[in-house]
Amino acid sequence: MTQSSFGDSRVDHSDFERQEYFIDGCNTVVYSAGQGQPLVFLHGGGTWHGIDFARTWLDRYRVILPYHPGFGESADNPSISSMEGYIQHYQKLFEQMGLTDFNLVGFSLGGRMAAEYAIQHGGTLRKLVLIAPAGLDVKEHPQPDFLRIPPEDFPGWMVNDIATLAPFLPSGPDEGFAAMRMREGGSVARISSNGEVTNPELPDWLPRIKLPTLLAWGENDRIVPPGQAGHWHRLIPHADVRIFPSAGHLLLDESLAAREAVADFID
Repeated sequence: MTQSSFGDSRVDHSDFERQEYFIDGCNTVVYSAGQGQPLVFLHGGGTWHGIDFARTWLDRYRVILPYHPGFGESADNPSISSMEGYIQHYQKLFEQMGLTDFNLVGFSLGGRMAAEYAIQHGGTLRKLVLIAPAGLDVKEHPQPDFLRIPPEDFPGWMVNDIATLAPFLPSGPDEGFAAMRMREGGSVARISSNGEVTNPELPDWLPRIKLPTLLAWGENDRIVPPGQAGHWHRLIPHADVRIFPSAGHLLLDESLAAREAVADFID
């Protein structure tokens, strides 16, 4: 059974084909569109802000957008209690979809997911793009204490210009929106064994990534500060860094230049 939410009703999936895959008892929803090399996008810790950014890539790639278990339209899988559980889920999903040679783009939580997938299964990938990836504990550029951010203020922390999110925000109290955010927040919490979305093993693991890699940040990112970019750059052998102006954490939503840079890098 798939899940529905406030956010789903406001996300425009037109032009995308919807497919469902049954992985370890969990119904997983995948949207796809476009032609060309496969480009898989792994979303962050929330799905309510839509997928409009992906339309920029449809004339160059076959864009594939799965919902993680416990997020968006995919069902919950209570057995997934760690990032490794998601890595195994995606290995099985990609095998079922017949994906063996593709580009992988990950954002925030999905950036950590993409990095750890590339560490373990880099031989199946062409190129890797990490958009403001979570995962490193950088003392001099820490992530904020999310518990100190009032829920009503959180959207403003995600973007440089709140107008970017206006179409996806309720105009007043909305139980469906709150329930969706609670569900997805609970899914993040289940895989955060240390109370954060960091992995202390990443500094030792990241040098194993041998793929061409693009690291991209918004210069005004308040969720994963762009000061962390240099740390990722030093640890991944074949990485380039791009910092984009007038953009916050939701870089792809706010910056056409960033979306085009991803496509150009993959080309």
